Amino acid sequence: MAVRERTKYQGVYRRESSDRTFKGKSDICFDISYKADGKKVWEKVGWLSEGYSEKLAADILAERKRSIRHGEELPKQKQKEPFFHDLADKYFKWAKTNLTKNGKFELNRYNLHLKVFFNNKRMDQISSFDLERLKAELGKKGLSPMSTKHVLVLFRSIVNKAVVWGLFKGENPIKGIKMPVPQNERQRFLSTEEADRLLNNLKTRSLLWHDIALMSLHTGMRASEIFNLKNHDLNFNDRTIFISNPKNKHSRYAYMTSAVEDMLKKRANDDEPDAFIFLNRKDEQITEVSRSFERSVEALQFNKGIQDARQKVVFHTLRHTFCSWLAIQGVPLYTIGELAGHREISMSARYSHLSPDHKKDAVNGLEAALNGGKEKIVSLVRE
Repeated sequence: MAVRERTKYQGVYRRESSDRTFKGKSDICFDISYKADGKKVWEKVGWLSEGYSEKLAADILAERKRSIRHGEELPKQKQKEPFFHDLADKYFKWAKTNLTKNGKFELNRYNLHLKVFFNNKRMDQISSFDLERLKAELGKKGLSPMSTKHVLVLFRSIVNKAVVWGLFKGENPIKGIKMPVPQNERQRFLSTEEADRLLNNLKTRSLLWHDIALMSLHTGMRASEIFNLKNHDLNFNDRTIFISNPKNKHSRYAYMTSAVEDMLKKRANDDEPDAFIFLNRKDEQITEVSRSFERSVEALQFNKGIQDARQKVVFHTLRHTFCSWLAIQGVPLYTIGELAGHREISMSARYSHLSPDHKKDAVNGLEAALNGGKEKIVSLVRE
């Protein structure tokens, strides 16, 4: 934008645009200048293409001066909306003390995807359509639906926090955006023979990770739940484990098998109730799955030739195996959900196909009850 040039009207200035045109020529913006409360004020009036002129700007300036002379309030200029990157800066300062690993993963997503896409954009320049374009671009880059969802959720979190903190008063433009539906539910679960082989292999590499894997296989606990276990969470009298900080924020109990009970008794320390049960070699809390687990899976070739991520064996497979084994034994889905800490029954329903015989038994039992124990009239289940 060029510098302001004086016009024939005192206090009225004009600027020629370098990127806007009107009727084949550079568009012109008109500004006015006056004093209010002893300070010089610059005010943008408008563009030639919008119907403004030097004369109209001079008339507006005269009206401003009249208002000042008679002590009337001047029209307030609309406050500019904040830049998205400013909101993100404040969010990540907050994240350092409030998110896992100081928000390192979220900051990485921001730098890789959101920062570039919304660089130097104010919040009123970001629309729902822009977010739909972002979603499409991430898909073209090869991001999985889950990764794309993480990026969109991060945008939502940044803006929602800005609203709570009074930094932005508008509506979050992500409202109404349909989140991608990840197709990442684990399908693969271990047989008892495979589980034994994995545990035996882990024991040769790391007793620590053998014990952690045993915990997940026998209790269905998530890795993070196991990492957060403390001595005071164990009750050997009734063989329960209190899970106080689970992923879904709802505390629950897990139950010890004999193998888990024996292992925990060797690790527990009643003299330090607040100490973590499982620590790394530096006697620090564990925060992520070790390469020892991955090496065992590689050695056993569980993932050889498998491309579908849902069929690959990862640490979460152990939790999935626990639930699958329960379903095969005919444990009700509601009970599986309670033991695993599922937020909704739909999360447990994925295991229903593993117990078809129990569905048949249930219907046959109903048939017997309806017939009062008499000879069957109609077979409800085809044998």
